[in-house]
Amino acid sequence: MDNPCSGYLVSGGGARVWVDAGTGTLTQLQRHVGLGELDAIWISHLHADHCADLLTAYYGALYADVELAAPITLFGPPGIADRLAHFLTNGPVRSPVESAFDVRELRDGHEARVGGLALTSRAVAHGMPAFAVRFESGGGSLVYSGDTAPCDALTELAEGCDVLLCEADLAEPPVPGGEQVHHTPEDAGDTARASGVGRLIVTHVGPALTPGQAVDRASARFGGPVEHAAPGAAFPVVRAGS
Repeated sequence: MDNPCSGYLVSGGGARVWVDAGTGTLTQLQRHVGLGELDAIWISHLHADHCADLLTAYYGALYADVELAAPITLFGPPGIADRLAHFLTNGPVRSPVESAFDVRELRDGHEARVGGLALTSRAVAHGMPAFAVRFESGGGSLVYSGDTAPCDALTELAEGCDVLLCEADLAEPPVPGGEQVHHTPEDAGDTARASGVGRLIVTHVGPALTPGQAVDRASARFGGPVEHAAPGAAFPVVRAGS
């Protein structure tokens, strides 16, 4: 009931960024910040469990009691504006997506600044255009995997970061020859260890696992602190032990 799809609020450097907008996350977001107070939205990929609440956000931004000084900056995979317009348009005239969102398409190595936050995005392995992102501000660093199989791009992006927020969707690796598009908990631990991160937070845990199982299995591969991103949880982005 109170467990929405993927969505996170990253705050730092005087900026607030909504990271992924899965179903149910807008309601949770507004417990902390209103749409009109966001500095940007960042979307990892266009599966509905990571972006569906953009449709509701569009109506909220344009027609609810929200005052926007300008359209909300929206970082997302190539084609995100047309994808939104396809869902929103109900007649011959294309819905004015750009009235609500200032769309910036991601690419591998994309860099941007949002207030005092520096964002670097890398293309990752999810069988479709998908991205991970690194946030840096004031010496702190957070990397979010999005949805992806283990890949060099994520390991490189996460190198030395304070906190890795990494998906752990798979209970077991795919059968030999099958395509892998997610991490197992063990994979999340391996990525954290290979990257030399300070702390691992597992998220997007699949239905075949409990959060506790995912944490225990990731901990078997990574010697640093491991936690689970429970709904509503807040985590400081600082090096473990500092």
